[in-house]
Amino acid sequence: MHFSASAGLGLNLGRRTYFPSSSDDFVNRVYRRPNLVEPGLSTSSSMSNSPRCQAQGCNADLSDAKHYHRRHKVCEFHSKAATVIAAGLTQRFCQQCSRFHLLSEFDNGKRSCRKRLADHNRRRRKTQQQTQENQNY
Repeated sequence: MHFSASAGLGLNLGRRTYFPSSSDDFVNRVYRRPNLVEPGLSTSSSMSNSPRCQAQGCNADLSDAKHYHRRHKVCEFHSKAATVIAAGLTQRFCQQCSRFHLLSEFDNGKRSCRKRLADHNRRRRKTQQQTQENQNY
């Protein structure tokens, strides 16, 4: 298989990524920012067809994003951000629930809410206890 020198391989798990000559275009593609709408085209009709990030001011086009990000309407950047303004509130995206929660529902810099972490830890403790009991017999 032969690849041209101008084509780069991105981190999109095997999908070919072509890097434009302009670094601004490259940054926009990496962060999935929408291209500016050409004059004469209606912005409401072009924006209603594709899924958008729900973080305030982002409006990233998610039509080429991974299924996970399209499904939860959050771009990759905001899914990992420590704080996001969504629905007018300062929130963080929970990796376990796949939704935004208020910052008060998280411990420090964790990316999973306290409730889901507690459930996870309870399951871990239960399986560790059972393993130890089985080893004692």
